[in-house]
Amino acid sequence: MPTFPLITHKRADSVIAWRDGAPITAARFLSDVAQLSRMLPAGTHMLNACGDRYRFTVGLAAALVSGKVSLLPSTQTSEMIRQLQQFAPDAFCLTDNADCAIALPQMPFPALADAAGIQPFVVPHIADTQLAAYVFTSGSTGTPIPHRKSWGALVRNVQAEAQLCGWNDGRQHAIIGTVPPQHMYGFESTVLVVMQSGNAMVTGQSFYPADICSMIASAPRPRTLVSTPVHMRSVIHAGLDVPPTDLVVSATAPLSIALAEELEARFHAPLLEIYGSTETGQIAVRNSTATQEWTLFRDVCLTQQDGVTWASGGHVEKPVPMNDVIESVAADRFLLHGRTADLVNIAGKRNSLAYLNLQLNAIPGVRDGAFFMPDEVAADGVTRLTAFVVAPGLTAAAVLAALRERVDSVFLPRPLVFVEALPRNATGKLPREALKELALAKGGHAA
Repeated sequence: MPTFPLITHKRADSVIAWRDGAPITAARFLSDVAQLSRMLPAGTHMLNACGDRYRFTVGLAAALVSGKVSLLPSTQTSEMIRQLQQFAPDAFCLTDNADCAIALPQMPFPALADAAGIQPFVVPHIADTQLAAYVFTSGSTGTPIPHRKSWGALVRNVQAEAQLCGWNDGRQHAIIGTVPPQHMYGFESTVLVVMQSGNAMVTGQSFYPADICSMIASAPRPRTLVSTPVHMRSVIHAGLDVPPTDLVVSATAPLSIALAEELEARFHAPLLEIYGSTETGQIAVRNSTATQEWTLFRDVCLTQQDGVTWASGGHVEKPVPMNDVIESVAADRFLLHGRTADLVNIAGKRNSLAYLNLQLNAIPGVRDGAFFMPDEVAADGVTRLTAFVVAPGLTAAAVLAALRERVDSVFLPRPLVFVEALPRNATGKLPREALKELALAKGGHAA
């Protein structure tokens, strides 16, 4: 049976992580994995809730070598955990948070001895077909939908990413992440890709502008920032001096050309965008300032059937329908026109919320903003869009005037609501339910 190594670091003294500027070697990592794997409880399913990226990776690897399956839910709300327990009654939680409130049997991440110099440097191999993880999305009903991820598919996925991002060029790259490792994007691009490209992660968490800049400065070059538009925009608005990076990778929401150019200038580095889904994993990349076209990962292909685009091949284990409007321009390239669920039709005119959000956030002075399509229909029989905006120093009239130059007047928000912040989650996404609650809280009145 084919196998893949747990890590691809070739020597015991290869660096796999940086903590506060100090290196953690591959030998220490394997020692930590071996110790933790012997301590794990008997359950087959493990919720890995470790916030520290290195501890999360040790937990993931310990689960792999001991034949356990990692559970990666989309959130850690009480309802999600309750449904997760129904899915896997034997699940336990590995955590490095002393105040963890997750209602599962808990295993605190233990203190591990430094036995790196005692054990021989032998890298375990994991079977291609071994079930490594279940990642969960929430459907419209809120029920977690599990998606199986085999070890081989995950490996092929991130090896293709490393090739496209230039992370296997013979140099060791330090990868800094602002996305939690439990999120599919963070899981692939800050954890698995490090394990499978011989590079090093920067541990800890960096969500706030000063923390992000500090983490970048603490890492040796060449260094890559793996982040989201929301996190990087917050750095820009904070007015901080950003330490030079060598590459910036973005995902979770499409970037406008103007924002991509600004990010490249402020972070002193080229920028790549990743496209994918929880179901497929990442499947395409683009240089956002050079082209609007996305390039597929090797061996991945898209096919159209009855108006639906299906992804298959490569690391995609079975054909998956995509929830986006996709236009193929070549066998390995496509254009993205927004999510099918985002399409709105007002007075016979069609647009997408993704496009409208891009236009809103491109207005100078707007720090963050989002359109929302309510369920209710107005008295005149036409559903009116609402928009929430974070724009200190701007008036509603100024924002609407700028929008009027960018979009058809039927898509102007009625009302436009000014807020101090949008209810984004840790990955920078805006769940529709959160926007709906915000709309109810604001009573639909513009500022």
